[in-house]
Amino acid sequence: MITRAAVVPHPPLLVPELVAGAAAETAPVRAATVAAAGKLPGPWVAVAVGGSGPATFVPPLSGTFLGYGVDVPVSLGGNEPPDPRLPLPVLVTAWLRERCAIEVSRVELVPPDLAPSDCVSFGQRLAAEDCGLLVLGDGSTRHGPRSPGANDERSGPFDDHVHALLAAADTDGLLALDPELARELGAQGRAAWQVLAGVPGPWRCASAEFFAPFGVGYHVAVWERP
Repeated sequence: MITRAAVVPHPPLLVPELVAGAAAETAPVRAATVAAAGKLPGPWVAVAVGGSGPATFVPPLSGTFLGYGVDVPVSLGGNEPPDPRLPLPVLVTAWLRERCAIEVSRVELVPPDLAPSDCVSFGQRLAAEDCGLLVLGDGSTRHGPRSPGANDERSGPFDDHVHALLAAADTDGLLALDPELARELGAQGRAAWQVLAGVPGPWRCASAEFFAPFGVGYHVAVWERP
């Protein structure tokens, strides 16, 4: 049974070597992400959204952040030669694994357009596993003029709402998030959050934080059984 889950983002800026000029500005989200992941028991099952999903990645498996500017090697376990094609959520899971000294069972990527009902089914299938659940997904990419997408005034209320839902461990509220609105705002974490909401509770939130450096929303939360 899954007794604890962590919601974290998966941007390249988590890796200090990739943001040498902004390491201090990105330190808070980095520290919160590592701390949340470190509260999970092992082994981890990670769930994230990926354009190549559905797909499953299992160790032994290694990769590198070279495609994001610096050759920072990471591993899900084992000593395999680095695969330069690994998706970003898999690389970030491996990076977090190394910092938390934990075993990873696998990384599951789901499609970005996965319907809420299918997210629930996926979460229900995970529920019986004896693991820590790592849920990777970013919020809106449209927070203000520094954002990689065009500024959208709906981004603030959207991510405020997601933060409140995570802080309340509100599974019904997460499942009510509009996939189309999330897509328009660049919030690719929507499907992963809804997979978490599909894992039967009850749940309580131990901690929840929100960050938006460089105009992108990043949610960090830890859920546990009451």
